[in-house]
Amino acid sequence: MTAASHDAEFPVARPRRLRRGPALRRLVAETRVLPENLILPMFVKEGLTEPVAISSMPGQVQHTRDSLRKAAREAVEAGVGGLMLFGIPEHKDAVGSQADDPDGVVQVALRDLAAEVGDDIVVMADLCLCEYTDHGHCGPLEQDGHVNNDLTLERYASIAAAQAEAGAAVVAPSGMMDGQVGAIRDGLDRAGFPHVPILAYAAKYASVFYGPFREAAEGAPQFGDRSGYQQDPANVRESLREVALDVAEGADMVMVKPGLAYLDVVAKVAESSPVPVSAYQVSGEYAMIEAAAEKGWLDRERAILETLTSYRRAGAEQILTYWATEAARLLR
Repeated sequence: MTAASHDAEFPVARPRRLRRGPALRRLVAETRVLPENLILPMFVKEGLTEPVAISSMPGQVQHTRDSLRKAAREAVEAGVGGLMLFGIPEHKDAVGSQADDPDGVVQVALRDLAAEVGDDIVVMADLCLCEYTDHGHCGPLEQDGHVNNDLTLERYASIAAAQAEAGAAVVAPSGMMDGQVGAIRDGLDRAGFPHVPILAYAAKYASVFYGPFREAAEGAPQFGDRSGYQQDPANVRESLREVALDVAEGADMVMVKPGLAYLDVVAKVAESSPVPVSAYQVSGEYAMIEAAAEKGWLDRERAILETLTSYRRAGAEQILTYWATEAARLLR
């Protein structure tokens, strides 16, 4: 056969030869998910004395400081690669002033985790304002109700410095404001944190799949929606442009969110990005699988691992998933 020839045909070609038994299938698997590929999103709420179950995300909770430390230690022991913190303050206002308060809920939690897990895992902080503003949008508002992009950049730079000071190993801006990565990079550098990387939510879509997250983070918009700054689900070229802009501004990693309905976007970003690519298996994906499994309509553990494999196959090098600790145990 010449180099240009196609593969042999049946009966010489029998692809099923390599599918006989789990050991052989594992040996020739093209895609592998490792525990260190996984990042666990965690919610910590100020003022709680006991964890609060999230009804739309069975098995997930809003953590107290104590339960957060315990869950972080369990993630470390399972081999999970990272944690992503979301904070829920007791008090909210128009500019989200608790977001960069040194004693704000995430800053306190970051210091707790620095003491609990140290360098055993990468502790990341989501950087946005929707959980902190009384109107639920991702930045201060103009009189017409739109988010003031440039004023929001000032707030993001301040929040980044506060998170880094409290011990965040990575900051992760998720607000989809124009110029946010550049403003945060400048803010971190001026505050003496040039070593802190930025994981940019570079391609974040205005998706219906965030529904359960709104309960978990208590950050639903009080009016309108976020389509004025998050991307249209119909667009993909726009994502590649957003990624290129974020990388040019100093992003060290980029993220696509959501994941499962956007695996084509993950693949295109992975093909073009010069920096590591993450994808977020969002709350709606989690809730759908948990609900179907509870009904007995699918095998829960297989569904978890199959969807995680699809992320890796598309090119995501890190996966944010609420199953991170459980999946890491299954993978090990």
